[in-house]
Amino acid sequence: MILSKFTLGVGDRFAHQASAQLKACSQAAEQGFEVIPVWNKSNREHLIVGSSPASVRAAADEAVRQAGWTKPYHVDADHINLKTVDAFLDSSDFYTIDVADWIGKPAEPSAAQSFTARHPELVGSVKISGIDQPFTTTAESVSRTAAKYLLAVREAGEVYRHIASRKPGTGFITEVSMDETDSPQTPPELLVILAAIADEGIPVQTIAPKFTGRFNKGVDYVGDAVQFEKEFSDDVAVVAHAIRAYGLPASLKLSVHSGSDKFSIYGAIRRVLRRTGAGVHLKTAGTTWLEELIGLAEAGGDGLALAKQVYGEAFAKSDALCAPYASVIDIDTAKLPTPQTVKQWTSGQYVAALRHVPSCPEFNLHLRQLLHVGYKVAAHLGDRYLDMLNQHREIIARNVSENLFDRHIRPLFLEA
Repeated sequence: MILSKFTLGVGDRFAHQASAQLKACSQAAEQGFEVIPVWNKSNREHLIVGSSPASVRAAADEAVRQAGWTKPYHVDADHINLKTVDAFLDSSDFYTIDVADWIGKPAEPSAAQSFTARHPELVGSVKISGIDQPFTTTAESVSRTAAKYLLAVREAGEVYRHIASRKPGTGFITEVSMDETDSPQTPPELLVILAAIADEGIPVQTIAPKFTGRFNKGVDYVGDAVQFEKEFSDDVAVVAHAIRAYGLPASLKLSVHSGSDKFSIYGAIRRVLRRTGAGVHLKTAGTTWLEELIGLAEAGGDGLALAKQVYGEAFAKSDALCAPYASVIDIDTAKLPTPQTVKQWTSGQYVAALRHVPSCPEFNLHLRQLLHVGYKVAAHLGDRYLDMLNQHREIIARNVSENLFDRHIRPLFLEA
């Protein structure tokens, strides 16, 4: 199974917005640009919401059927490992293998030394087409890098082979994710990682490194956008080099996790893609859930009341909600409005605070991040929340489609 050049991870916490998400991709197709949806949901999200992997497949298939979509689409078992993958085998054709927990666990010295001996091309002055200055390495530095990542790559290989053994004759897409770790991988480290992935026999089609800067959930990039552009460009060059040097799939491309709402670097990504001809996979998972809240608030009445209730409960439970996401949120609690204040808000005030329009004076990135991780509150509301989604289906769908197309697809792929 070959992954298309441009793909968009479209998570859907409550499996109600697949048609609205697909509409954004259809709008791109109408303008002559193909971006392929990949519906993704992690085991953690399924446990919180009380859903199953089969529900993601069912929602995606139904949206595709209703729209008459004839292009590819995929369902991603997001951030899986050996302990969690089996539940996704029947419904997924895309597997994001998360090996972050293995990064930094040192491989035995002999394994790192053997890797370096197998790859003399990585030692010395390493020239990469598209990068001005060669990488300068030593056998010791390559071995240190290998020692840091070899166990993670081996774990990815174990998971890949496990999937392959249970889906014989069935094509699927493999991503290796290394983004949920403390330190970013440099382009020279990425080259070592890709060489190790090739040694492991993983036909990887997307690789998710950790980039410099902060990729906080649902808000803009925090960091040096100029530095990011250089790093992203160098990583693209490294991927292209690894495809040629190690026989990795020609469809291999970078995957940008927590990629939703990173408006200040979309221009950088777009420029690099156009200059190099590379593809990209960008995950936009949690932003759809926030558009549901925006739609409920816009609807007013019971919808607005429910949106206010979700905020109040998220505020009260903020420590527990934020703890699992501590590395990808940055909330100043002093800048969060109190639930009593939010109770007095109009529909317009709630929407302005939550909708990601950074130029809007009322936009509150701290509130947005709290609600981003607060979907557990809505999950606990059960049918009351789902019934409200159905009641206000049209206004919510409009927000979901407009957000994906106008704030993500257009600036990433279509702007001049």
